[in-house]
Amino acid sequence: MYAVIRTGGKQYRVAPEDVIEIERLAAKAGDQVQFSEVLMVAGEGGISFGAPLVAGATVAGEVTALTRGPKLVIFKKKRRKHFRRKNGHRQDLMEVRITEILTDGHKPEQRARPAAAAAEPAAAAAEPAAAAAEPAAAAAEPAALAEPAAAAKPAGAADQGAADNLSLISGVGPKIKQSLGELGYTRFAQIAALTPEEIETIETALKSKGRIARDEWIEQARELMAGNPPRAKIDRGKPPKAE
Repeated sequence: MYAVIRTGGKQYRVAPEDVIEIERLAAKAGDQVQFSEVLMVAGEGGISFGAPLVAGATVAGEVTALTRGPKLVIFKKKRRKHFRRKNGHRQDLMEVRITEILTDGHKPEQRARPAAAAAEPAAAAAEPAAAAAEPAAAAAEPAALAEPAAAAKPAGAADQGAADNLSLISGVGPKIKQSLGELGYTRFAQIAALTPEEIETIETALKSKGRIARDEWIEQARELMAGNPPRAKIDRGKPPKAE
């Protein structure tokens, strides 16, 4: 059984368990998406063509990854007019695994995200430990109140309960910070503890081999965790003029 769907102004022939790459929708990795613009459905009962859509047909899929397309260069020039414009573009894409093709008005079953399902047992296991820690926390409150105000956390230390500002690392801009967040890296401690396998995964996603070692991300993350001020941003533009 297969179907032809339309999304992002393009048509795709899909079948269950197929993985297609489409223009990015408002979804994250692990989310379930539905395609209601079904142009044709072929199965054991024959082929159904839409006019333009097949009534009651829906295709369901699961987002497996968020990617980006190849870099395109747009160059415009007008002869003898001193006019030149050069721009680049990379389309935001997503990989979707087709789970089922439904007809006759049936709707797909709502599936829980794998990450959320895996987090539930861990949260349930953490509840007894949290309950046991409450008396100790209540007993520690008077001692905490007696501590001087000068014992506050240093301004440059990383917050253990929230995401760190990875853009403080020289060589990490807004785009790279967003890509790291999509890969699950939001803390200085995660960058400081990168393994060679993780470094290869990140550099492959960023399409920039050797960037982490070249810009010393790990050393900078350790310095920021220790409360040191961030380094000056790397200037990758034109070299400074000689005085």
